[in-house]
Amino acid sequence: MTSDTCIKIKAPSSKSLSHRALIAGAFSAGTTTVLDPLDSNDIKRTMDCLTSMGAEFSVESGSTIVIGMSGGPKGGDKEPAILEMRDSGTTCRLITAIAGAGKGQFRIQGTSRMHDRPIGELTKALESQGVKVTFAEKEGYPPVILESDGFSGGEMEISLEESSQYLSGLLLAAPYAKKSTTITVVGKKAVSWPYVALTLNVMEDFGVSFAVEVISDGKWVQTDWRLVEQVIPGEIRFVVQPSKYQSDSCRVEGDWSNGSYFLAAGAVGQHPVRIDGLAIDSLQGDRAIVDILKAMGAKIESDSNGVTVFPSKLHGIEVDMGLCPDLVPTVAVAASFADGPTTITNVAHLKIKECDRLDASATEVIRAGGKAEVGDDFIKIIPGTLKKGEKIVFSTYDDHRLAMSTAIFSLAGIEAVAEDPDCVKKSFPNFWKEWDKIKKGNGC
Repeated sequence: MTSDTCIKIKAPSSKSLSHRALIAGAFSAGTTTVLDPLDSNDIKRTMDCLTSMGAEFSVESGSTIVIGMSGGPKGGDKEPAILEMRDSGTTCRLITAIAGAGKGQFRIQGTSRMHDRPIGELTKALESQGVKVTFAEKEGYPPVILESDGFSGGEMEISLEESSQYLSGLLLAAPYAKKSTTITVVGKKAVSWPYVALTLNVMEDFGVSFAVEVISDGKWVQTDWRLVEQVIPGEIRFVVQPSKYQSDSCRVEGDWSNGSYFLAAGAVGQHPVRIDGLAIDSLQGDRAIVDILKAMGAKIESDSNGVTVFPSKLHGIEVDMGLCPDLVPTVAVAASFADGPTTITNVAHLKIKECDRLDASATEVIRAGGKAEVGDDFIKIIPGTLKKGEKIVFSTYDDHRLAMSTAIFSLAGIEAVAEDPDCVKKSFPNFWKEWDKIKKGNGC
């Protein structure tokens, strides 16, 4: 039996936009105020790397003041400047590109897991810009040392088989090139276009001059980037002019990825859940959680201030989640509450995240009493009898999204315990405090 008591949660600020806004601020001349950036370990890694390259940060209540790098990213002369990524994949991909556009020597390094995550496609693009690349251990993987005198500009190609963040990093760095830079997407497959849109939006807000062009009748034609729906390799390119970033202030909106756990809780729990601070017209790809939950049968209402999800009977679906891969653990757990199987496709790249998120999600669903199958490019969730009344310690794989998604199993009557609850500090340090409202059914 459900209750009309509504649980109210404020969405944390967007991690993706916080990375990009702080980078843009660090690229700007003078001072920029970034309002409501996320306070998390990943964001601190990006700020630390930008500090090592010459930016300055002052954190105040609800805002971060950024003093930009004078003359662009600076590396070491005789010894590389150390850029410590730890376990932040976003930091690694964005900052590596940015370091390539700087001057001097830079060493990109992180945890052992980070050293197992490929970066070779990005470094090949950097080499085309005159950057000298030396892998310290394994070819194509961090640690890597870059020696650069800035981007030369001109033609550059990048494959997005592994991550759209490669393109985002190159786009953010390209305004520092010596001349106009044309970045063409190549390869067989494109993923996560919405994250590229977030990057372009920040660049536009900071006054960077760029154009997006697509093939039409065999010719390159400029198009409105807001109207792009998919990236077809070989049929889209980005032209970035040498530009100066400039903005007095910018505000970071709420994070749909981190809001997804609470939206799913509204659908499978006993109380409606309202998330304030989520923009329904956001460019964030993970806004797709609304469409996915609706397709599964969830009742959802939204307004200009947020989204409310009501307890609903869910059914299984087949869904392509190539554009919103961070939602896969959330949807996998929600699908365990449905009345039929759910198949999630186009997600091969999840195998090289903080962990192999396909195998990890399947393992934890099975641990809770469900069934799961994993293929090269899909995961299938087959609902079973969840282990109500049992205490289950869910493995977290040093992966924040596994820890937060498996918390949803507590709404099945399971005493769900995260093996390493602190790993959520990577993106959402206050998660457990907010999740207590879900478990206790605190009203709004």
